[in-house]
Amino acid sequence: MHAGDQLASARATGRDAGSRDDQEVSPVTGSARAKEEQLAAWLRAQGSVLVGFSGGVDSAYLACVAVETLGPERAIAVIGRSASYPASQWESARRVAALFNVPVLEVDTEEMADPRYAANPSNRCYFCKSELWSRLAPLARERGIATIVDGTNADDGGDHRPGRQAADEQGVASPLAIVGMTKAEIRERSRARGIPTWQQPSSPCLSSRLPYGTEVTPARLQQVERAEAALRALGIAGDLRVRHHGALARVELAPAELGEWLAIGAHRRLADAVREAGGFTRVAIDLRGFRSGSLNVLHGITPG
Repeated sequence: MHAGDQLASARATGRDAGSRDDQEVSPVTGSARAKEEQLAAWLRAQGSVLVGFSGGVDSAYLACVAVETLGPERAIAVIGRSASYPASQWESARRVAALFNVPVLEVDTEEMADPRYAANPSNRCYFCKSELWSRLAPLARERGIATIVDGTNADDGGDHRPGRQAADEQGVASPLAIVGMTKAEIRERSRARGIPTWQQPSSPCLSSRLPYGTEVTPARLQQVERAEAALRALGIAGDLRVRHHGALARVELAPAELGEWLAIGAHRRLADAVREAGGFTRVAIDLRGFRSGSLNVLHGITPG
């Protein structure tokens, strides 16, 4: 049995409110295992790594493989905390770190104080990632760590990702992309290892819920975070976004759950939860369902 699979047998992989159905992730394939072996070889070649650790599917998997491959003395994960970082993601990161003995540091990032970021231009992510990597790079140097890595995967190349430029400027490597691991393969290998994030929906920073040009403020981010938490509490488990359009909250749900929440009684419960938790006066469910990067489409940055 593969070493990671042996580790998985000792850990529970119970579901939570952010889970996906088993059938959405195919059985572990030989291709994914082969890429994981390439990943381990790449990590060994670096000697030591610092992982930018959000607690999402990709960085959680990368951190666990890094610690298994290099040991806790030569692999460390760092969480950048700010108002744009969801509390649920922090909880996920700390849970994975505790389960897999991943050494973790936390640093406060100050992107909200940067007027270029707060103005919310289409390259907002560049200023956020510049702030993050500029704080992690000195940490790596102080600890004699050879390489800073992030969780960018092979599927991310075609998306609008201005944060990639900031990573390149700081010499941040993306080993998952380098070995060609896709999101589906990362979920497969995470599941085999017992990493609970294998079935976790993606959850980018809260600022991604605000249309470009809408100023990013802590109050708006808190509205979104509270509203999404309220919907999770209702039992919505799949991909979910509450898009902030001033007084209007536009809710995107995974297609598998959309029909259920369009029913009259369910719709009313959803709208009441968003209004009460987020302070919005109007709530609309987007009939097109969840679409990653839908605000990029809205602003003509990526095709619809």
